[in-house]
Amino acid sequence: MPRFSATPTVALLTLALALPTAVARPAAAAPTPTHASVAPSVRSDTDTRTSLPRPTGPYAVGRDTLHFVDHARRDPWVPDTARELMVSMFYPALPGTGTPTPYATVREARLFLKSYGLEDVFPAQTLSATTTSGRVGARPARGRYPLVVLSPGFGVSRFTLTGLAEELASRGYGVAAVDHAYESVGTAFPGGRMLTCVACAKARSEQDMEALTTGRGKDVSFLLDRLTGPRPAWRYAGLIDRNRIGMAGHSVGGASAAAAMARDRRIRAGVNIDGAFHAAVPADGLGGRPFMMLGTDDGTHRPGGTDTSWDQAWGRLDGWKRWLTVAGATHSSFSDIPLFLDELGLSGPQSPQALSGSRSLDITRAYVGAFFELQLKHIPQPLLTGPTPTEPEVIFNNP
Repeated sequence: MPRFSATPTVALLTLALALPTAVARPAAAAPTPTHASVAPSVRSDTDTRTSLPRPTGPYAVGRDTLHFVDHARRDPWVPDTARELMVSMFYPALPGTGTPTPYATVREARLFLKSYGLEDVFPAQTLSATTTSGRVGARPARGRYPLVVLSPGFGVSRFTLTGLAEELASRGYGVAAVDHAYESVGTAFPGGRMLTCVACAKARSEQDMEALTTGRGKDVSFLLDRLTGPRPAWRYAGLIDRNRIGMAGHSVGGASAAAAMARDRRIRAGVNIDGAFHAAVPADGLGGRPFMMLGTDDGTHRPGGTDTSWDQAWGRLDGWKRWLTVAGATHSSFSDIPLFLDELGLSGPQSPQALSGSRSLDITRAYVGAFFELQLKHIPQPLLTGPTPTEPEVIFNNP
């Protein structure tokens, strides 16, 4: 079953982001909120700004937007069209170059918030205008960098992983954050098109979710062909080190990281952030490649939890591996959204054990960043060797 936050306001967005962790139960429209009202501590002033924390790495961050069409594949949800992707490319850049870019379009933000009952308390213009570090037109920093692909949860857009994407780019990575057509409540495509979540009405069984996960794996292989092939489609493709490619994702995007690795040897390392695997890890493993599982420390993703796919995947992973759970985290904690709710005063009363949005994003950036530093740059990472007093919420599981 989907898991919900204990606070009424956050519950609405947690519902949105938690849905894919179980066998999908989408309806033709967005999920129905389980709480009829918002916590009384909500602030309604529209002048309040939201912002992502500055990345910690030495580089400034550039950002491009790319559109890809795979004419060799039909879209699984709308079969009379070719499969399409929208991709935000984040990259190490020179400071002082480029111009600010919106977090999302106002229409994307409005559809996202409306789908989960927050359009009256979280203005779409505020979400769209969130202060970020990525700059359009920024000049790239010279060098060749590992590439990390990011895939979002089911029903949500790639913009919900911007904080993680900017952090990785600032540390010296190219980052491709992907929107898979018809799998979010609203993603802007060229020609003024807004593609909505057709998949949310069609994916109703575990078999459907397995097909969705497999399809995203195919998307990523196509994306890598376009970014690293003999005629790359990105103007800064020369930044990418083709021999150092990783992938991470939130919720079903995390399962898709495993599915992509299973089909594509170019992906050297992967992270599943709090998503059911949907049989994405083959019985014979991932060819010895490293994989990390990062999730909530609750009855779902602890060893022996209700999401049995994590125990199954752990037994099949045949390379370097870690199973980390985070005390006080909810499913949405691993995205940007809880940070914005905190900044707007929308969180409501929290239990003493609950993580703030800023703390949960810090943990996500630290551990995912450390994983790719170790696996793609081969820089030792004490953070991944065991529990540390500076990160007391993070639990190392060893079933």
